[in-house]
Amino acid sequence: MQLLEKLQFNEKGLIPSVIVDELGGKVLTLCYMNKDAIEKTIETGKVHVFRRSQNRLMIKGETSGHIQLVKRVFFDCEGNSLVFVVEQHVAACHAGYRTCFYREYIPKTDSFQIAENKVFDPDKVYK
Repeated sequence: MQLLEKLQFNEKGLIPSVIVDELGGKVLTLCYMNKDAIEKTIETGKVHVFRRSQNRLMIKGETSGHIQLVKRVFFDCEGNSLVFVVEQHVAACHAGYRTCFYREYIPKTDSFQIAENKVFDPDKVYK
């Protein structure tokens, strides 16, 4: 696969990958991929990630069914990060939000606010 030849993986064999919603361009999540995850993603058209906490390959949405269909793939000038533009089904965040970046930091008050609305109830999805 030509893409793998252009990429620079870290010492653990991983590369950070930004997942972006094709609807409006909002960042949905940041994940890590190894070569197997990239190959499986390209092969199936569905985002696969390497779960560092579980030390295993998984398809995004494995439990929830909230899959991400790949529309476009970009890599940066040094080949050390990826961007996947996806069609997101329901939500990317396990906390119930469409994006994992649902909290906004407010520097003037050194506080944060919830900047998104929940789109599903995680207690019902992750029993």
